[in-house]
Amino acid sequence: MLFTFGARSSLLLPFVMPGAVAALWLLGRAWRRSTVADALLALLIALPTLSVAQWMLGYAGWYDSHDAHSTLMFYVPWQLGLALGPAWYLYFRSLINQEFRLRPLARHLVPGALQTGLFAAAAAYDLLWRRGVLDRVLPYHFGTKGAAAEWLDKLSPGLEVLGYVLLLGYGLRMLADYRQYRRYLDDNFSDPERLRFAGLRQLLLLQLLGLGLNLSYSVLEMGFGPFSYDQAWNAFALRGVLIYGLIVVGVQANYAAATSPLRFGTAAASEPETQSVEVTEAPAQEVQKAENRAAPASVVPSSLPPELLSLREALLTLMQEQRPWLEPELTLAELAQRLRTHPAALSRTINAGCGQNFNDFVNSYRVAEARRKLADPRFSHYSLVGVALESGFNSKSTFNRVFKKLDGRAPSEVERPKS
Repeated sequence: MLFTFGARSSLLLPFVMPGAVAALWLLGRAWRRSTVADALLALLIALPTLSVAQWMLGYAGWYDSHDAHSTLMFYVPWQLGLALGPAWYLYFRSLINQEFRLRPLARHLVPGALQTGLFAAAAAYDLLWRRGVLDRVLPYHFGTKGAAAEWLDKLSPGLEVLGYVLLLGYGLRMLADYRQYRRYLDDNFSDPERLRFAGLRQLLLLQLLGLGLNLSYSVLEMGFGPFSYDQAWNAFALRGVLIYGLIVVGVQANYAAATSPLRFGTAAASEPETQSVEVTEAPAQEVQKAENRAAPASVVPSSLPPELLSLREALLTLMQEQRPWLEPELTLAELAQRLRTHPAALSRTINAGCGQNFNDFVNSYRVAEARRKLADPRFSHYSLVGVALESGFNSKSTFNRVFKKLDGRAPSEVERPKS
């Protein structure tokens, strides 16, 4: 009988099967569409799936069958800890930059490749050379395990610790990059909520929490002896939850990244702002109208260079007359294109000339429009969602958060006239 499923092995099966199917599906899509993010997400899902599969098959009797199934268990790299940290890092980098290319950063995958190579070398020596060519029996575990596999067992504690170190190092690097990435979003997108990838950040924190738990297990084992397989099973069941999270959150993140012009970390995104730019001069009457309007922020525009001061007036005129802030997905690049200037110059103008980042600048217009509609009896029959959508917001949650940030109170706290 191939499997002897019991309670514990059966409970791990619902984690392994979806993980394997999702990883294969993502690999197929990566092959068809040449999408690196799909391939890296497949790797990220496959790693915990493999580790849970080892325990599922172990509880299904493969280690105790003393045949080819037992032999297979010793030569498959179930626990590729050296690949986990780099996989997280490269996957995050592939999401936040549509120009991401794996080849220049493939060196980060070398530790995981070497760890896989150790298992391949052990299998080649024990199974192909000694068993296949020399026709010698495998000396360990009832004739199912060779000397090279025994040597791998001795290496495994050191490799496990190194995997923890890599995961912690790459995880901290990702969290630092994520803080910079959030600033990039606020400087370039008017509605960046779906691009914050908050779910992935939480999954990474869960992964790091799992790292802490594993280290705690190791310390306790040194003091009180090894835990039983049944006690260790709980940790692998927790990894199964991580598999589901990676599938759901990862596929959503891949779609959001593929449909957004993300360029974090590229030369274009960090181009110096002190470059010569083409500025569309506003007619004198438009400049005067812009002066008469309330500025988005109380920053003295005379501190700006003349060319950026002119750009500021053209920007305020455009925002007043064309109302681009009603477009929920408005970006800095799109607004710069309408003004026929460079995004870096426009960003500097908004930062220095209006005292805001791009996100707050655009949302200040949306909040002002929402306040007007909330105070207008003609819109008293509108729900808050309706007011949000009519004011340029993409969702009620974003509307509530931004409105409270800029107005100091929630939209629901605003007293509305009766129709």
